[in-house]
Amino acid sequence: MEHIMTITHPYQWLTVVWWLLIGFFLMLYIILDGSDLGAGIFSLFDSNSNERGAIMASMAGTWDANETWLVVAGGAIFGTFPLAYGSLFHYLMIPLMVTLWGIIIRAVSLEFRHHSKRSTVLWDWGFGIGSLVTAFSAGVGLGATMQGFSLSSGPVPTFNGGAMDFLTPFSFWTGVTAVVAAALAGGVYLRARFDRDTAIYRKAMVWTDRMFYLALIAIMGTVVWTFFKFPWAMNKWIGSYWWAFILTGAVVVFAAWEMRRASRQQRDMAAMMWLGVIVVLNFGAMMATLYPWFVPGTMTIYDAANPSNSLTAFALAMTGFVPVMLAYNFYQAWVFRARIQEFSSYGH
Repeated sequence: MEHIMTITHPYQWLTVVWWLLIGFFLMLYIILDGSDLGAGIFSLFDSNSNERGAIMASMAGTWDANETWLVVAGGAIFGTFPLAYGSLFHYLMIPLMVTLWGIIIRAVSLEFRHHSKRSTVLWDWGFGIGSLVTAFSAGVGLGATMQGFSLSSGPVPTFNGGAMDFLTPFSFWTGVTAVVAAALAGGVYLRARFDRDTAIYRKAMVWTDRMFYLALIAIMGTVVWTFFKFPWAMNKWIGSYWWAFILTGAVVVFAAWEMRRASRQQRDMAAMMWLGVIVVLNFGAMMATLYPWFVPGTMTIYDAANPSNSLTAFALAMTGFVPVMLAYNFYQAWVFRARIQEFSSYGH
């Protein structure tokens, strides 16, 4: 917060705005595709082939558009923070490749399942495992980013560590946390999508009850571990604006309680909205904790940013693009808002 108060140059403001926009794109991906990934994880524990097909059908009109925000975030990093793009993606090469393969396997499974009855089981497992792998490897990548990495000296700093530097107990834990959080989101999503008389809805009720407490433990464990492991996080949380983080935490607890209450009362859309509030608050707190770092201990957002002319040109190019995507996502959610009453396979 103190750093923001000292910003005077327009270039610095433009850098902050682009950093916030990239965070916004990633947050949208987490909210929108996180539920789809969680539904895929849920399908691994559902042995009924028709129900697995119905789960895929529930996201038939939205899953590919939801993934677009991840592509937008990656493109924005390339255009606005090239140093971070080159070095961070080198550092995270393995988890990013695993994430990409998980996304590909899930997409292929969604499209191919209804074409061959003999290989239905294969695509069912591909959909579930692809979702699980994507959530886990993305969580590992987030934890590894928080740890930071070493850069070479010279005019163009690059990552000079080993291929497995990203993998630590902490990054593994954040991967598990991402899986559990996605699983909770998937259960909440399926309850909002399916009619209350369906078997999937009843199974999702039990699933949500279990995942709520597992997610609570996993997220609290991540917060405590972060506090004691990273001085930059501890200093921010107990610094001048400690009260803002305490207030945010209190609102998150309230939102979690409201989500749980709405879930028990079968107010499924309300539960989904409260879950979205939790994600927004947690992501906002994470961004506030990170600032001014792009990668903690490695580079600030100002170190990683493109020259001001490039940031301005990229901003002009994206000005008309992002609102259209937001409008399209809203339109999709509105069109496919009705509950599914009968089981049908993806593509039918």
